[in-house]
Amino acid sequence: MTGTADAARRDSDQRQDEFTWGHEALGARFAVAADGTLRLLQLARPGDECPADPPAALPLVELTALGHGSGWSGPRFTGTAFGARLGYRAHRAGSRDGWEWLTVELHDPDTGLTAFAELTSPTGLPVLRSRVRLRNEGDEPLVVQSVSSLLLGGLPAPDALDVHRARNDWLAECRWYAEPLRASVADINTDVHEHDSRAALVLTGRGSWPTDGHLAMGALTERDGGRAWVWQVESPAGWRWDLGERAHGSYLALNGPTDAEHQWRVRLAPGEEFTTVPGALALGPDLDAALGALTSYRRAVRRPHPDHTALPVVFNDYMNTLMGDPTTAKLLPLIDAAADAGAEYFCIDSGWYDDDTRGWWDSVGAWQPSPRRFPDGGIQAVLDRIRERGMVPGLWLEPEVVGVRSPVAAELPPGAFFQRDGVRLAEQGRHQLDLRHPAARAHLDKTVDRIVGDWGVGYLKLDYNIVVDPGTQAPGDLAPGAGLLGHAHAYLDWLSGVLDRHPGLVVENCASGGMRMDGATLAVAQLQSTSDQQDPLRYPPIAAAAPTAVPPEQGAVWAYPQPEYDDGLIAWTLGGALLGRIHLSGHLDRMADHQLALVRDAVEVYKSIRGDLARALPFWPLGLPGWTDEWLALGLRVPGDRTAYLSVWRRGGPSELRLPVRHLAGRAVRADGLHPTAPGAGRAAWDGDGLTVSVPRTPGALLIRLTAQG
Repeated sequence: MTGTADAARRDSDQRQDEFTWGHEALGARFAVAADGTLRLLQLARPGDECPADPPAALPLVELTALGHGSGWSGPRFTGTAFGARLGYRAHRAGSRDGWEWLTVELHDPDTGLTAFAELTSPTGLPVLRSRVRLRNEGDEPLVVQSVSSLLLGGLPAPDALDVHRARNDWLAECRWYAEPLRASVADINTDVHEHDSRAALVLTGRGSWPTDGHLAMGALTERDGGRAWVWQVESPAGWRWDLGERAHGSYLALNGPTDAEHQWRVRLAPGEEFTTVPGALALGPDLDAALGALTSYRRAVRRPHPDHTALPVVFNDYMNTLMGDPTTAKLLPLIDAAADAGAEYFCIDSGWYDDDTRGWWDSVGAWQPSPRRFPDGGIQAVLDRIRERGMVPGLWLEPEVVGVRSPVAAELPPGAFFQRDGVRLAEQGRHQLDLRHPAARAHLDKTVDRIVGDWGVGYLKLDYNIVVDPGTQAPGDLAPGAGLLGHAHAYLDWLSGVLDRHPGLVVENCASGGMRMDGATLAVAQLQSTSDQQDPLRYPPIAAAAPTAVPPEQGAVWAYPQPEYDDGLIAWTLGGALLGRIHLSGHLDRMADHQLALVRDAVEVYKSIRGDLARALPFWPLGLPGWTDEWLALGLRVPGDRTAYLSVWRRGGPSELRLPVRHLAGRAVRADGLHPTAPGAGRAAWDGDGLTVSVPRTPGALLIRLTAQG
């Protein structure tokens, strides 16, 4: 289907039976059903084969509210008394700053509730972003329990589809797995039943770590090829997505937090509004293409920042190195070694504020440097040394938490903290700040302005290591899940304010690694920690799959070579980070000259290719990596399709493997091994349609550049 915006590029105050909207890469077709609801009949790329009038088309918005039953315009229960309440009223469309937009107005005359479905799409990308704004135009309050961000029916039947999900656990992030959709959505033979199946595959987020358990993503692929759909729910708190069956087709529903799963409810008084978190859906001819489109979309929606194209090399003293125990004596030689290796930023991780012999975990919150750890000249002397060696200084901070023993816990008013039933919450010896409260925000503004403005720190690693479930219930919060979402949005607003005041500051987002790897946060922060995994042999599947969740230039991958590693293992841990954001660590100050030279060589290779990484789109020649796979591969294709990079890891299995590279097949291609350069490390040969890679030792890794000739 080829979409056109011309038919919808005007205000529409009268009802139309059908209209289209879109651009050259994405088209949508809508129609008003007999019950008055507006249905999204088709969402497709040019050339996609779609049924002209799919029976599984659904109302544009699904809503549940107290006192009005379930399934108010819902996908599975549209035959209820409330199925046709949100009737189509008007739509308008246009273009702005490289985006096409469409706003559809739906209205329920009985309650006065109006829903505005706000659809946008970057011109030239097959990606739809959708959110719903509710306004109570009636005379009575309305308590909303759930509202969809995006609802799409008319997809192929479950028998034709595979569904893809990504487990996301601490130290084991981005573990994708697939199964037939029919395995979860049973075939009940709807030909002999009055109703569609109520079976559905449902995935939800949990607690204040939005990507704890699973990434807030999913995908569908047609089993015989031809189409793929990849989505993300851009929620910094709870989320839910559903896949089910209707009228011999499949549907997809994307939601933020809901009452049933997250104790989320909002009361809309007359005149009040609520807007859902966005949901984004990318289309492609296959999974790689759809993930590539989503990567481009993520670049389009994020906050602009010079870091996204500069990609400076960051050294962080934590992982497998100081592990939260920095001192002047330990840091100075590390700073010199990191500078010699080519690092451009040096981040002092946790512990720099710890002056308590009982430990710092439950005493944090004031964020003042420890005189005991920095006796001569204080922390400023260390920061000055970082600058003298040509690097930008950075510090670790966990802004949202205050230890129960911290003086800040008594200084701030009770309303500045998470609470339930009037009781301040404590998790693992810590209270959580509620960034909706002005005192909490003022405390953090003062902290950051001191560290960045007064101390001259140019990099902040913002961590978050507790989980609060289901949230907070401050005065005005109807339910704790609503309080949590309100805080999460306030946190991102606070962070945006910090970056407004300090535009050169670089912020890394971390929550025990990748437990906050959501689209909403990634649109504000410059970098994303991908894991806390300390085992170099277990990091490759995380590094290889990270671009499914975060653009390569934002995905911080640890490279922590150690002096006790042999040269092969040093090359392994360095090579695994070269197609992401290299996060250097390790006791470089204890290395022999030839070991430090290996580190320096890898950093130089990274600097030589990073300009391409900021524009490239990921692909996976061996498919998305499995946690125990012996061979793994990640590719990045540079726009123009003349250059591509491949990272290949071998943890076992045969010493030689052939990798298909479909977008270069049939062309003359030069294959250059960029890292490591040691004799016998491995080789790669192009055969006209693919790449044969030989890695003689395990563990062994290669970084290869493919260049199309002519």
